[in-house]
Amino acid sequence: MTYLEYNVKRMPTGLSKVLYLNWPLVLLLMAVAGMGFLMLYSVAGGSMLPWADPQMKRFGAGLALMFAIAFTPLWFWRSIAGLAYALSVLLLLGVEFFGTVGMGAKRWLELGPIRLQPSELAKITLLMALAAYYDWLDLKRTSHPLWVFLALLIIVIPTLLVLRQPDLGTALLLGGGGVILMFIAGVSWLYFAVAIGAGVGGISLVLASRGTEWQILRDYQYRRIDAFLDPSIDPLGAGYHITQAKIAMGSGGWSGRGFMEGTQSRLNFLPEKHTDFIFTTLAEELGFVGAATLLVLYLLILVFAGYTVLRAATRFGSLLAAGVIVTFFLYFAVNMAMVMGLLPVVGVPLPLVSYGGSAMLVLLIGFGLLQSAHVHCPRTRS
Repeated sequence: MTYLEYNVKRMPTGLSKVLYLNWPLVLLLMAVAGMGFLMLYSVAGGSMLPWADPQMKRFGAGLALMFAIAFTPLWFWRSIAGLAYALSVLLLLGVEFFGTVGMGAKRWLELGPIRLQPSELAKITLLMALAAYYDWLDLKRTSHPLWVFLALLIIVIPTLLVLRQPDLGTALLLGGGGVILMFIAGVSWLYFAVAIGAGVGGISLVLASRGTEWQILRDYQYRRIDAFLDPSIDPLGAGYHITQAKIAMGSGGWSGRGFMEGTQSRLNFLPEKHTDFIFTTLAEELGFVGAATLLVLYLLILVFAGYTVLRAATRFGSLLAAGVIVTFFLYFAVNMAMVMGLLPVVGVPLPLVSYGGSAMLVLLIGFGLLQSAHVHCPRTRS
């Protein structure tokens, strides 16, 4: 059902919108953020500064923004989806020419007192653009090569711009989330089968070319692959991060060393202990019980957010909500797999737990859009 077909009289108005919010989802987000505040307090040695206090303030601002977005009618977000996408692409182009460099990458724009990371914003605007695209597109044309190509173009433009910064983690989230949303929208599985086959063939070709005259990658890049497969071959170089992360998680055992008793983080063996590798701090201090608790909270968020996908009466609302769920899942799945050595180390934060303003605010904006679909487009019985 599109917006032209939807009966706007069914939408709640005024203060009644508060009653229509997905409140279990709100409480779960607050619970996960609370675990993040505790971990940031711990890695700072029992201090609210420099990480826990700013993170709490950002979460409060993000929560208020989430409610504001949730109370705004979904048709408004549908109407500005294309504009928001175009703006995010322009900001990514701005990073290319005017961005500031930090930690070897050019990812930020200095806009007066505001330091903006457009790649984070692109995660949401891409979802909005794709949801609006498939809401506009007739279902019978979803798998037509022309319309599949246009959808891929919408995905590829911001993904390549982010990859140039370089930011492999965010580029993977952008591309992966967009392609999965195409599948949810109904694009034929044959396209994905061909893409997976091509990907497997490409990886095999790269590995087979090693040591030959037509070697595809450089020697140092192959050494990084070796270190990923076996970190012990370079424990002080390419394999250092994952080696220390495994030590931390393994030492946590069943119940952990105790809150603020993690030696790996307190003695600064853990790299990026307050951002990308904060899950290892949690596992060391709270053990398997703490890590499993966080994972259960994440899964419950997926369940209650999934209810919104089923509840939404419009195609735009259901696809947008599904896109937010996919992005959230990729966030924590990639981060956890990364710190456990199942995936190469890329810069993907643990959602609502890792320190960082842009990632948290954008994620809460996404959940605000999901809540807007939940509030304004409920599926009712006829």
